Formats: sequence, structure tokens, C-alpha cells
Amino acid sequence: MDSLEAELDRARDLDVAALADAIESIGFECTRCGGCCTGYAPDEPGGAPVGEGSGAVDEGGDAGTDTADCHEEREPHTATVFPDEIRAVADAAEDAFGEAYDWRDVARPMPYGLAEGDDGEPVGETFEWALATDDCGDCTFYQETDGQGACAVHDDRPLICRTYPFSVALGGTSQPMGEAVDSAGMVRAHECEGLGRGISRADAESLAAALKERAVRELREAIGVRDGYDPTASERGDGVVVFDSEGPKRADGTRIDD
Repeated sequence: MDSLEAELDRARDLDVAALADAIESIGFECTRCGGCCTGYAPDEPGGAPVGEGSGAVDEGGDAGTDTADCHEEREPHTATVFPDEIRAVADAAEDAFGEAYDWRDVARPMPYGLAEGDDGEPVGETFEWALATDDCGDCTFYQETDGQGACAVHDDRPLICRTYPFSVALGGTSQPMGEAVDSAGMVRAHECEGLGRGISRADAESLAAALKERAVRELREAIGVRDGYDPTASERGDGVVVFDSEGPKRADGTRIDD
């Protein structure tokens, strides 16, 4: 049995109650600081502090960007997203803002593995999608009012967002930004100012269930990418090819084989 299949079996066998126990022992409460949704400086473990280049929201609640506050040295926020989640977020954004959102409004090719071509545009292969970012490197769906962060598509946000700052210690799964700063059992906790705060059992169980679902989904995605990898797809692409579980795609989400 391949290692990914073995890890998938382990993910499916994760005990939600045990994960919830671990989350309770670590403690967590979201402070709406926006750190996990915003761009960050190279020497920071995660998002930038509130107010430093974060996406602004006008009085009507529409998302925007105050580029005057951006810091050139900041790296874009990077959060992995599954293909079906991209479509769900696009639908949610259309409902929220009353205008159509296409694939590239929601996601971009994960930058890891890509290089700059002769024309300055990215080229190469990558194996994941990341949520789109604005000109400041913040998640395009991040909103901030009076120092409090919010998500414009909160009810349909991807699993990586639902479970931050936690991950599980399984090979083949994605790890959030920064090294783990705490752990309990199979659960790892990553840099976040909300760690160490009280959490109800109901919230811990809900987060634990999402954490297990994410681990299973990530490993199923990894197996699908591996099994569907086509080394000739790059020759038929437009500079960038993203291999996901649905097959090789261009940067705009269209299938190369179509």
C-alpha cells in the first residue's frame, strides 16, 4: 500500500472526540485579528498585524483595498483551497456582492514550484490552488471594520480557514503558516493570538470534525493529483499548469484537455 493510502486510512480513523480533547487542552478562541487572512512580512510566522496593509471595508460593507497602507516587503496570504471549494466560494461571493465571480476571482495557482518566465509572467507546474489575494497580499474576501476582521464568505469558507490554527500530524496534509507552537496528541497548533483561550466542548467538537474532514480531503486530493498527473500537460498549457484531483488546468481553472 502506498504511503498516501496508508495516511488516508489513518485520517479516516481519527477519533473526533480525541481531537476535540486535544483542542480543548490547547484552547482557542478567534479574536478576529485578521492575522490568518492577511499578507505577512518575511520574518513573521503568519499574517501581518491588524491595520498593516489589510483590506478595508467601506460603510456599505463592500470589500476593498487601501493600497496606501501596503508594505512592499510583505508576502501574499496563502491558503490552499479544493476545486469544489473554489466553486462554492464563487457562488457565495456572487450572493454577497451581487455580481458574478469566476475562477480567477476566487483562486490562483499556488506559487510554490512556479518561476518567472522571460516575459515576466509565471511559468511552471504546481499542484494546489490558493485563495486569491488583493494588491496588499490579503485574502480578497477579508474585510475589516474598526480593527475587527471578518470574512465575506464566512459560511462557505474553505476547510483550511475553518480549521486554522490547527492541523493534524499526518503525512500528505497541508500545514498552516509557521511552525507548530503547541501540540496535543495528533493535533498541532500554529501561530495565532487566539491560542490558550477557553473553548466550549461544542465548538471543540465542531472544529475537530472539520479538522478530520480536511485531513481526509487533503489526502484524497493528493492521491487524485498523483494518479492523474500527466507530464505532457505542461506542453499544452499556457505557461502555468495546475494539477488538481480533477486533472490538469490552466491558471483560469479551465481543463487543458477540454
